[in-house]
This record gives sequence, structure tokens and C-alpha cells, in this order.
Amino acid sequence: MRRIALIAATAAAVLVLGTPAQAITFGQFDGNRHPYVGAIVVDWDPDRPGPDLFCTGTLVSPTVFLTASHCTAALADMGFAPDEVFVTFDPTFDWRSKLLPGTYHTHPEFGFSGPGGKSDPHDIAVIVLDKAVKGITPARLPTLNLLDTLDLRRETFTAVGYGTVRTSKTGGPAGILENTQRMFATQSFNSLTAAWLNLSMNPSTGSGGTCYGDSGGPHLLGDSSIVVSITVTGDAVCRATDTTYRVDTQSARDFLDDFVTLP
Repeated sequence: MRRIALIAATAAAVLVLGTPAQAITFGQFDGNRHPYVGAIVVDWDPDRPGPDLFCTGTLVSPTVFLTASHCTAALADMGFAPDEVFVTFDPTFDWRSKLLPGTYHTHPEFGFSGPGGKSDPHDIAVIVLDKAVKGITPARLPTLNLLDTLDLRRETFTAVGYGTVRTSKTGGPAGILENTQRMFATQSFNSLTAAWLNLSMNPSTGSGGTCYGDSGGPHLLGDSSIVVSITVTGDAVCRATDTTYRVDTQSARDFLDDFVTLP
């Protein structure tokens, strides 16, 4: 999918189910606004010493970090064992960042859509941290089918993540820049399906969005800490639409219920 980490500064990304993953565009530095949003960190780049940013995710209990299955499946494909992964919640990632060890769990049906083609790829995963995180209040998960009960055209959404950024409306791929900070942007509603929440990231209408490195990161309902969907895919130059995977469906809840208490 689109949102996997940048494999090099040139925007060569890991591809798993389609176009790769991305980071925040037309947004701003997050600081401590969303402290429960963190990054997956592994030493995947042989040209850089030490660990590297990979994907984004959200702390949804003191020990459970929500992310995307195409991120954890990519880690497995690259040879990383489930317990060879770390998470950081530092607003800016560098060699001083605190790394928390954990074990990733990919959805057992990831990539299987069932009847209807790609209606539900089960692109949801968790990292169970070795120790409970202290000093950070976890984000909240939604109630069952929350999005179906809302007038979504009146709602805004907040995307949060680490990775590449875009600040220019022109330049195509050349306008996508490497980044190591947690960023956020506000989005408006496009459409809703059984598995997907599609959001505008068009700067001409005041929206921002995600780009390479934001895979697994949250899309929050308005200014709340409720994670209604996670970053999965979208257009290749991070300009038009975020296609995000809903976490309020029964399918998502059936997986999450094994790791966290649901509302």
C-alpha cells in the first residue's frame, strides 16, 4: 500500500498491496499535541548506521500499538522477526530517541479480501510492547460502526504521522521531502464504504494528508483522540485522496479484541 516508510531519500518505497505509504502533507509540526502517536523503528537501511523510521501507529492501550498489516508483513518479508521491532513516541526522531521493544502481530487474514474482491484486505496489525508505556494517555478506539452514525460531511479529521512531507502544490514527486518529525494535518470527508474511509487531502480546499512513512498512522475524529481509521493508501504524489482503513467495523474489532478492551 502507499503508506510504508521511505526506503531512500528518493522516495523508493516498499510495496506490498499496491502503491506505497506516505507522511503528512500541508501540515505542521505536532510537538506534544498527539503524544500517543508513535513510529515503528527498525534498522532497515544498510547505508545509515543505527535504527531507521519505518511506519507510524497509535498507542491504544498502555501496551498495544495499532498499525497496518502491510507494515508488519513488510518487516517479515525483510527478515525481521516479530520481536525485532521498536516503537518511539518522541516528536522528533534522532539517535537520542527512546526506543521501546515489542512484538508485532499481523492480521492472520491480511491480503484476503473475501467475496467482493478487495472489499476488506484486513490491513490492521498491532505491536504488543514489552512494558506498559508510562506518561502517555492512550488514544481511544471507536464504538462499533461509529462512522455509520455520523453526518460525516460536517466532520473534520486529523491525520498524524512521521515520514516524508509536502509543502508545495507543484513539483510532483520532487515536492516530497524527507522528514523525521511527527506532523499533523486536518482533512475533510470524501466518501465511506464498508471497509474504507476516503478523505480529502487537497490543499486547494484547505486539507492536508499523508505521504510516504505514515502507513498505520491514525485518522482522528475532529480534535478528539478517537482513531476512526488508519493510513493505508492514496494517490502517489500525496495531493488528492487518502484511502484509509476503518477500525470501527466488526472485522477490525474481531482482530483488536484479542489484544485490547474495546468500547
